[in-house]
Amino acid sequence: MNREERLAAFESMLKNVMDRYADTTEKMENLKAEGKVKSVTYNQLMAEKLTLQKMLSMYEIYGII
Repeated sequence: MNREERLAAFESMLKNVMDRYADTTEKMENLKAEGKVKSVTYNQLMAEKLTLQKMLSMYEIYGII
């Protein structure tokens, strides 16, 4: 994989992580509005959100975003 391909793959991955974070947050807000913050689904989404948030934080630390 050459440099341009790696950059394109990274850009695609970054967009995917950002999109998944937004989608996960939206799903959590919907469940919260329904009063389902103690559900298994909400807890699973919280774990995913924290994982994605950590990834995005690392990108910020390195000045990528």
